[in-house]
Amino acid sequence: MTSVSQMTDDQFERFALEILQREIGPDGLARFLRRFCSGKGDYTRDRASWQRDLTVEQIVASLNRPQGV
Repeated sequence: MTSVSQMTDDQFERFALEILQREIGPDGLARFLRRFCSGKGDYTRDRASWQRDLTVEQIVASLNRPQGV
């Protein structure tokens, strides 16, 4: 087995989900995923609201900026 520190994020996620399913069963895993993976609100509507006044150039520029800037 690859050590956790050597796993990609995708490998780590699969590994962690397998452990959860083994320990709490499929129903428990489904409950966990519903509880911690679902957001609140309507992201599509909210995104349209905060992106309304952005130009394509501004969006592209934001994608090219380092995170946290």
